Amino acid sequence: MREWIPVSTSPKGRLALAAIEDFGTRPFEEVTVTGLAAAANVTTGALYHHFGSKLGLYAFVRADVERRLLDRMEGAVAAGGPDRAAAVTTALLVGLDFAVRENFLRILGAPPVATDHDRLAESLDRWTVPAAPPLGRVLAAAWRAALSAIADGAEPEQARAAIATLRLDSSGAE
Repeated sequence: MREWIPVSTSPKGRLALAAIEDFGTRPFEEVTVTGLAAAANVTTGALYHHFGSKLGLYAFVRADVERRLLDRMEGAVAAGGPDRAAAVTTALLVGLDFAVRENFLRILGAPPVATDHDRLAESLDRWTVPAAPPLGRVLAAAWRAALSAIADGAEPEQARAAIATLRLDSSGAE
């Protein structure tokens, strides 16, 4: 499992840490460049210098957070044995627990911003056997809805129970 740890004393590292916290707990639209710069104790110019824009900083931290998520989920699938359907459900639960524990509800509960590249849906497509390409998008949407519900006040146990009820049959379809 890879962990990226920015150098927190550098302006770029402080911006990344502030962005992980802000984008993890608030929707993209509510996070401001001024707020990010203030939280990192840098100027807005530093944000533009290192990341080009708010979207550039978001893409940077989202890629890191998604990589951490997918590493854990991939490990759960690999450890799940021959029953891929059960392994995928377990991976969704492992991912949900990670997102809740790290407070990444908003950044992972929303589809990627300004891109059609959805690493979670693509991974879920790879993990379901036999492959059923729309299934990854459907599972990713359900998983993200569970995170959004928690961010909006639902109990994590309720969202976890909802994910646990997902059952995939041997053909890869619900």
